[in-house]
Amino acid sequence: MLEQVEQLSVQPRPRPVRERAVKGGTVTWACMPGFPPAVIFPFTPPERFGTRNVCEFQALMYRPLYWLGRDGEPTIDYDLSIGEEPEWSADGRTVTIRIKPWKWSNGETVCADNVIFWVNMLARKGPRYGLYTEGYFPDNLTSYGKVAEDTVSFTFDRAYSRRWILMNQLTMIIPMPKAWDRTADGPANASQDPDQVEAVYDYLLAENGDMVEETNKHRVKWADSPVWSVVNGPWRLKSYTEDGVVTFVPNEHYSGPNKPYLDEFRQIPTTSDEQEYALLKAGPHGPDGIQVGFLPLSYGVQPDGDPTTGGPNPLGDQYTLVPQVFFNIRFMALNFANPRLFGHLIRQPYIRQALQSCIDQESGARDTYQGYGWSSSGPIPMLPSSELLSPKLRDGRGFWPFDIERARTLLSENGWDVSVTPAVCVRPGTGPGEAGEGIPAGTELSLLLRYAKGRVALAEIMEKYKADAAAAGIELRLEQVYGSVLVVEDGPGPSTPDNPRLWELNCWNGGWIFNYPTGENVFQSGASSNFSNYVDARADELIARTVATDDLDALYEYQEYISEQVPVIFMPNFPQRLFEVAANLRGVAPVNPYALINPENWYYVEEEP
Repeated sequence: MLEQVEQLSVQPRPRPVRERAVKGGTVTWACMPGFPPAVIFPFTPPERFGTRNVCEFQALMYRPLYWLGRDGEPTIDYDLSIGEEPEWSADGRTVTIRIKPWKWSNGETVCADNVIFWVNMLARKGPRYGLYTEGYFPDNLTSYGKVAEDTVSFTFDRAYSRRWILMNQLTMIIPMPKAWDRTADGPANASQDPDQVEAVYDYLLAENGDMVEETNKHRVKWADSPVWSVVNGPWRLKSYTEDGVVTFVPNEHYSGPNKPYLDEFRQIPTTSDEQEYALLKAGPHGPDGIQVGFLPLSYGVQPDGDPTTGGPNPLGDQYTLVPQVFFNIRFMALNFANPRLFGHLIRQPYIRQALQSCIDQESGARDTYQGYGWSSSGPIPMLPSSELLSPKLRDGRGFWPFDIERARTLLSENGWDVSVTPAVCVRPGTGPGEAGEGIPAGTELSLLLRYAKGRVALAEIMEKYKADAAAAGIELRLEQVYGSVLVVEDGPGPSTPDNPRLWELNCWNGGWIFNYPTGENVFQSGASSNFSNYVDARADELIARTVATDDLDALYEYQEYISEQVPVIFMPNFPQRLFEVAANLRGVAPVNPYALINPENWYYVEEEP
């Protein structure tokens, strides 16, 4: 008898979908809760220096001398840069840069004077710029100037790491047009006469409007301003409404590469993760549709343990999930400048180390961020992985991993009774086993921690931190604050009679995105973006070594010291956003690791017949 064999039908292979780019259309982008763009003047002060103002707003209109990030890699994109590749002198002290003849929207050519205008302003107003650090650029120049109409040169006081000069110093230059070189009385010449900078700066600051005020009344004027309408980037500001809706349209005079496909790029404010998620669930195609939003981390799950790739997407029928991973660290700032008792407490290393030991980073990464998180061990980014991270810190645990008993021991060995919460100082003084200078007997270890409002995952992290710290004897009094208010009220800077800097701990859910991860911007004494107002002579010495050499041992020694000293509380890291990108929108990926965005590269597609 013959065995019957089941016949298998052969299915034809599905024909690959072919698509074509569509010119035009509008993309609406949902902003992070609590952070509307507050500054259009690209000489951004420390209290407003962040991705929302600098990377997602200003850089669309005003291009820096060098563009950070190329095809998702942490490097310079010379095609998108106004400056050509730098040329160095034989002794490594002088760098010469030729400027491409791009055009400003008023017809002026981008030129050497535009660069010198910026550097003169930085030389006179450095502390009011978020990337300035005393002793570094431009303080470390012996001379600078215009070599030709399209060429500038900078001579440094000694040879530094060329990589550091390019990535951390020259990238802060944002050429400013001649149209901005004026005062309330008329045209000025600050590009040639630095003594005129002060008056020009005051004029531009007035044109921006109050840097601190949270209403949008002054921002609605930006689009029609004869100052801010002069741009050299691919976009210009069409409108900024009192409701906080920002609309860009292509700059028709843009002379760089990659001219926009889109007709408009809109940015809309959101008040919370939940509100933004509700907008996404309505889909990208309705009248209020969002084409680029973010999946709140509390809704995302990455089962494979790789936070750089998207996991299951609850909105996958209409959106593509793209994690936005930066070359960054996240931390909680500690106010060393507080003139009251807290300042004395936080200047004690053992208290900072105890606080760090109470953060359960692994739980945060695994549970709160549901596989999209990773632990931070110190001041060098863990991702993307690189040789820049010390071998001693690559496990993500650092010197002070989560250990409540260790935190209790640190406190009890230094004069605190931890049998109660808050712990009580029972051995005041400055000797061994005593609490430290300025901490009287009977002091309770109770600290105020303010954090950004509207972020579900952050609130969960803060509540667990409060409970774990309490188990160690530390009382954390939590207070939620609107994010944009928090970074202004609890910003960096010394305590003064007008601004006594009484905040204690703050967490705005951010940290610092590094170009090259030396610490002069964040941990150098007196740096504009030293959010903790940290002062440490040994740290300054180690930072100075990292900028003078490409020797990795210098970078390792610096980061190990910072990790051990805990000038900030290192927090579990996570993608800035889990981008939800409309299924028919292309060009958003790969993500720029420095937080810059290029909506001029985005375009819609439709299937070809």
